[in-house]
Amino acid sequence: MTAFHYDALPGRVVFGAGCSTRQLEPELQRLGARRVLLVVAEQEHALADKLIAPLGALVAATFTDVHQHVPEATVEQVLAAARAADADAVLSIGGGSTTGTAKAVALRTSLPIVAVPTTYAGSEMTPIWGMTAGGRKTTGRDLAVLPKTVLYDPDLTLSLPSSITVSSAFNAVAHCVEALYGPGANPITSLVAVEGIRALAAGLVPVVTDPHDGAARADLLYGAYLAGTAFATAGSGLHHAICHVLGGAFDLPHAQTHAVVLPHVAAFIEPAVPDMRRAAQALGGASVADGLAGLAATTGAPTSLRELGMPADGVEEAVRVIMQKDLTGNPRPVGEGDVRAILSAALDGRPATVDAYATTAPAR
Repeated sequence: MTAFHYDALPGRVVFGAGCSTRQLEPELQRLGARRVLLVVAEQEHALADKLIAPLGALVAATFTDVHQHVPEATVEQVLAAARAADADAVLSIGGGSTTGTAKAVALRTSLPIVAVPTTYAGSEMTPIWGMTAGGRKTTGRDLAVLPKTVLYDPDLTLSLPSSITVSSAFNAVAHCVEALYGPGANPITSLVAVEGIRALAAGLVPVVTDPHDGAARADLLYGAYLAGTAFATAGSGLHHAICHVLGGAFDLPHAQTHAVVLPHVAAFIEPAVPDMRRAAQALGGASVADGLAGLAATTGAPTSLRELGMPADGVEEAVRVIMQKDLTGNPRPVGEGDVRAILSAALDGRPATVDAYATTAPAR
């Protein structure tokens, strides 16, 4: 076995159906919280109201102006809300954009976060923050934004619409796949990532058939938890570099963009990463790209950037910005032509195959 290092991240996870109802208040009390700022998107406000009803005056204020990619203006607004409430903790109830908004508060104030995810974004398990300004998304890594406690309650995902379920689950799979080749990838993160892929693939098809399948919903949430855990340690690579540029420059929906781009980046990277074979097996495909294609066909996942609103003339702008990023840590050399080929195929929804990206020799 090759030498490696593994940095375990701090944090507490509570997992189980109904845990958000039973254990939210005790978990806030464990942190000594007295004045909590609730961050929740408007569309999930009713759900949050039910969860916080027993908390009474413990919730000092609520912020609902949540936007994807966490725009700079949103950051200033939520910080003002935290200051006005004299908050000593942040409670995030919702998806990745909600968690990201809570992280913006923690980054500037070091207030502890308790996160209650309602999608499969996985960002609640990572110390990674992201904000958007001037059409560019900036990300960073800081332990201050890692939630102190995460409550995973499958019951909260039972009403998640099918389209959001599918794209969010693919987002989680993207975290797993990237954890296999990220700069901090190691045998532990690979083990966690492959198990995450297995759980996500096992849960997604039954949930599309029956959205109220509690066992399948639990599989998906468990897989998302593992995905976030593996990605948090392994770090990001080519896939996220591309998706962050597309999200910031064209305001494309986050999870759907991951679903479209993932098969193409996986097909490009796969020859250089032996662990990808285990991921392909977990997906039931001859390759990762093949397994993802089959899963997308079965579940109706989006397959083209064009259908998400990306203009055809945006490819060259995206290539230019992506090539400004540090792509040297990827296991296979990445050139301008490679990025252009990935984006062009993803734009039109062409099938992703390993052979289509065979012109560059693997780095290892």
